[in-house]
Amino acid sequence: MTAVLLALVAALGYGVSDFVGGVASRRVAALRVVIVSYPLSLIIVGVVAPFVGGDVTLAPMLWGVASGVAGGIAVWWFYLALAAGPMSIVSPVTAVLVAGVPVIVGLALGERPTAPAYAGIVLALIAVVLVSKESPDETAGEVAGGRTLAFTPTVAWLTVGSGITFALSFIAIDRIGDSDSGLWPLVASRAAATAVVWAAALSLRQFSPARGGVLKLAAFVSVLDVVANVALLYAFHGGLLSLVSVIASLYPAATVLLAMVMLGERVGSIQKVGMVLAFGAVGVIAVAG
Repeated sequence: MTAVLLALVAALGYGVSDFVGGVASRRVAALRVVIVSYPLSLIIVGVVAPFVGGDVTLAPMLWGVASGVAGGIAVWWFYLALAAGPMSIVSPVTAVLVAGVPVIVGLALGERPTAPAYAGIVLALIAVVLVSKESPDETAGEVAGGRTLAFTPTVAWLTVGSGITFALSFIAIDRIGDSDSGLWPLVASRAAATAVVWAAALSLRQFSPARGGVLKLAAFVSVLDVVANVALLYAFHGGLLSLVSVIASLYPAATVLLAMVMLGERVGSIQKVGMVLAFGAVGVIAVAG
C-alpha cells in the first residue's frame, strides 16, 4: 500500500511538473526551461542527500547515471517530436510506451502480480492512452507556422524513441534497488540528465536560460522533479516494477486536470473517461496490493 501511495505521489509530481513546465514553455522554448530546471534539481537533491545518508557505491550510481541519460534523451526527443508532429498522436503513443514497457520488463523479470492487479494494470494502460489523447484543434491543432504537422517516419522514430527512453529511465531507477545508497543515485541521475539537455540545447542553439517569471516556474519544476523522483525511488523499494511504474505513468491525468481547473481548458469526453479509469486503476491496484 505504501508503494502505491508513493507511486501516486510521483505521478502527481510529474503531472504538476509537466503542467508548470507547459505554462513556462508557452513563453519560451521548452529546452530553455529544462536547462534551468535540471541543474536546479541537481542542487536540491545534492543538498538533501547528505542528510539522508547512504553509501556511494558503484552499481546504484551507474543505474542513477543510466536513468539520467535516458530521461534527458527522452525529453529531447519528445520535444523534437512535438515540434514536428501532431500532439494528438505523439502524446498518447509516448504515454503508452512509458506505461507499457516497464510492465513487460517487470513480467519478464519474473514479477507475478495478483489477478486484480493485472486488471488494474490494464485499466491504467487504457487510461494513459485516453488521458493523453488530444483532439486536433480546428484552427491550429495539426497546423503550425503555416505548415501541416504530419506523423512522418522521423516523427514516428522520435516518438517511439522518447517513449522507450522514458520507460528505461523508470526501469533504471527500479534497478537501484533496496541499496543503502540513499539519494546519491538521484544526484548522479540529475547530473547526467543536466549534461544531456545542455548538450541538446547547445546543438539546437537554444542554450539561453529562462529569466524573470519563467525562471521562477523553472525553479518550481525543479522542486517537483525532485519530489517525484524521490517518491518513485522509494516506491520501487517496496513495490513491483510492473505496478509502481504503471501508476507513476498516470501523470498526464494530473496535467489535464490542472489545465482544466487552472487555465479553463476544455477537456474532451475521451480524456474525462481516461481520468475516471485512472482513478479506478489506482484503486484496484491499491486494493490488490
